[in-house]
Parts: sequence; structure tokens; C-alpha cells
Amino acid sequence: MALNPKELRFVKANGIPWETVGDGLRRKVFTYDANLMMTMVAFEMGAVGSMHQHPHTQVSYVESGVFEITIGEEVKVLHKGDAYYIPPNILHGAVCREPGVLVDVFTPMREDFIE
Repeated sequence: MALNPKELRFVKANGIPWETVGDGLRRKVFTYDANLMMTMVAFEMGAVGSMHQHPHTQVSYVESGVFEITIGEEVKVLHKGDAYYIPPNILHGAVCREPGVLVDVFTPMREDFIE
């Protein structure tokens, strides 16, 4: 039986399995409740987080790697230690320039990430 990360108070990264979510993309849902969700997304070099939008507010932290991030009409290259903010309903996406990991936080939680 898969681990249900809902309302986990302490999360061990190695205790949560990776889920393949696209070509060169894997995700872990760390913990969440109705108001907040934290995830981790691993990108292989060249992997693309397709342009999309959603009603959630999002902040993301570049845990490792190099990413070209597009938010609306603006494009920036971000490195390990950088972060970005995405308001609700703004078109955004990512292209991985060097393999790495993004830590994403959403409010409210992403119901579409939970099976």
C-alpha cells in the first residue's frame, strides 16, 4: 500500500516514492492539507515542465540544477538557491538546463496531484 502523505508532520524524503510525471520528470508529494502542499520535482537535462496555468499560488525553490523559468512573458535562468513566485492563473513553465530538483509549494493544495 502506498504511503498517504496527507498531513504528515515529519517527512523523510527516502520514505516517499518517486512518481514519473513526464519525459525526464519525477515528482514526490511530501505533505499537504486542504490549504497547502509541498512537492519535489526532479528534472533530467532538457526535461520540460510544459507551459500551463492553475488557480493555485505557487512558490518554488531551486534545490539543485539550472532552470530556464518562464512566468507570463518573463524568462529568467535560475540556479541552485534561487526561488520564484507564481500568482494564480499565470501561464508558466520550466526547461531544465542542468539536471536538478525544484521544491514547489502550492496554496491551496493541488487536488490533481493526489490519486
